[in-house]
Amino acid sequence: MQTNLANFIKDTPEGLEADSILRTCVHCGFCLATCPTYQLLGDELDSPRGRIYLIKQMLEGAPVTAKTQLHLDRCLTCRACESTCPSGVKYGHLVDIGRAIVEKKIGRKPMQALQRFGIRRVLPQSTIFGSLLKLGQTLRPLLPGQIQGAVPPVKQQTAWPASQHARTMLVLDGCVQPSLEPNINGATARLLDKLGINLVRAEKAGCCGAVSYHLNAQDEGLDYMRRNIDAWLPYLDQGAEAIVMTASGCGVTVKEYGYLLRNDPMYAEKAERISAATKDISEIILVEKDCLADLLNAKNTGRKTPKEKIAFHSPCTLQHGQKITGVIEALLTAAGFELTPTPEKHLCCGSAGTYSILQKELSQQLLKNKVNALESGEPKIIATANIGCLMHLQSGTQTPVKHWVEIVDELLA
Repeated sequence: MQTNLANFIKDTPEGLEADSILRTCVHCGFCLATCPTYQLLGDELDSPRGRIYLIKQMLEGAPVTAKTQLHLDRCLTCRACESTCPSGVKYGHLVDIGRAIVEKKIGRKPMQALQRFGIRRVLPQSTIFGSLLKLGQTLRPLLPGQIQGAVPPVKQQTAWPASQHARTMLVLDGCVQPSLEPNINGATARLLDKLGINLVRAEKAGCCGAVSYHLNAQDEGLDYMRRNIDAWLPYLDQGAEAIVMTASGCGVTVKEYGYLLRNDPMYAEKAERISAATKDISEIILVEKDCLADLLNAKNTGRKTPKEKIAFHSPCTLQHGQKITGVIEALLTAAGFELTPTPEKHLCCGSAGTYSILQKELSQQLLKNKVNALESGEPKIIATANIGCLMHLQSGTQTPVKHWVEIVDELLA
C-alpha cells in the first residue's frame, strides 16, 4: 500500500509506525472472511481492510468524521485478521493509532465521553469495582428482574496454599477478576503448589493498563504499565521465574509492554524485561506437563467412568493476540476430559474488554452465535481462559462456565 502521510503525523513515532504497518497491507481481503463484524454487518468499512483504508485516508489528511469513528469503534480488536493475514499486518497496533487520532480530532458526544470516563474510573480500580459489586449483590433481591440478572452472584475465595518452595512466580490479580471470580488465582496457586512452585502477588501491582489504553486514554494506560513494572522488577531481581497471567486479556497487554513503552527512555528496557518474563498460565503448565501427568495418573488410578464433556472457548487474546493455540485443549484432553467440537472457534464471543458495554447490540449477537456454537456438542461445562469471556458467556447460557485452571484444580483436589 502506497502512503503519503500528512505533515501533522508524518515524522512522529505514531506516524512512522502507522506508515510501516500500512505498507505491509496488499489489499488481499483474506481478513474479511474471519472478521466478526464484517460477518454480521456485511459492510467493508466494518472489516479490517475497510478500516485500514479509513485510517490511511485520515493520516493522509482527509476529513475525520463521526462515521470514521463509528467504524473504528465497532472493531472488536479481536485480531483474528492478524492470524489470517499472509502479509503480517499489525492491525491491532494500527487501529489503536487511528482511534487515538480520531478522538483528538473530533472528540466524543457528552454522554459517550461520560460513559468512557466512568468505565476508566471504575473497572481498573479493584477496590472501587469490588465495593460497587458488593453493593449490587447485597441489593440483588430488591432489583428488577433484568437488572438483577446482570449482577453476578457472590463467589467465595478459597484458601491459598501455605507451603513454601524453592521456586517462585508472580501473578497479576487483575482489576475485576478478584471480585467476580476470586477462586481463579487461588486454583492457580494450588495447582502450581503441587508442581513445587510458590505463587505470590506484588502488593503495588494493579490494572494492566489495557482498559484505559484501548479507550484512547493512552497516557493513563501507560502510567498503569509503569506502576506494574516498578512493582514486579524487584521480584524478578530476587529470582522470580515468571509473571503468570490467568486472564489472557491482561496477558496479551503485558506481553506488549516492551512495544508500548519502546519510546520511553526510562522504561523501554525495563518493559522489555517484563514482557519477556510474562507467561500465560497454560505456557507454565505446558513446561511442567510431565509433573502434571504424574499427578493426574495418581489421581486417576482405579477410575473407570469418563469425565464430563467440555467445550473450550479460546479467547481472542489467547489465540490471536498471544498466538497460543491447542495448548489448553491438549491439557484438558490429557486430564481425561472429552472436548466437544466448536464450529467457527476463531470467532470472538463479543466480550472484547469494554466492547460488551459500549457496543451492546453487536456484542449480544456475537454472544448468541458463540453460545450456540459451544453448546452444539452438548457439553456439561464450558471452559475458557479469560475473565471477560467467562462472565460474558455465562450471561448467555445456563451451562456452567469456568476457567480451565479451576477445572483441573477440582480434578486434583
